[in-house]
Amino acid sequence: MAHPVMFEDSDPYLTRLREICLALPEAQEKVSHGRPNFFTKKVFAGYGAVIRGDHDPEPYARSVVFLPDAADRPALLDDDRVFEPAYLGPYGWLGFDFGRAGSVAAVAWEEVAELVDASYRLTAPPRLVRELEARSGS
Repeated sequence: MAHPVMFEDSDPYLTRLREICLALPEAQEKVSHGRPNFFTKKVFAGYGAVIRGDHDPEPYARSVVFLPDAADRPALLDDDRVFEPAYLGPYGWLGFDFGRAGSVAAVAWEEVAELVDASYRLTAPPRLVRELEARSGS
């Protein structure tokens, strides 16, 4: 049985996240478990999440799920926009809730891009990380 689709293609939060994710070397999008996921060989970001014990898709439907550097995880969890998603949270993944900003324009997109970039670097093949570094000079 296929999972129901839990997003709208026209969602402006998803549109902005797509721009960030798909600008990374060889990044692609696929729908898995009803939600958009961004990947190279492995997933580096996903759109929408639930939290443990609450399977209501609405509270965190407009969020990005990402893998932070382990050293950054405790500080990120001190931010009220950040949460531990169900299923992936025990593996170190976190979520960043866009809904707390109140509007697409108010989301800290530069910060989101940094979180996605870090997750990409942790999951992408070394060749793609080198390509990203060559592009950005870092």
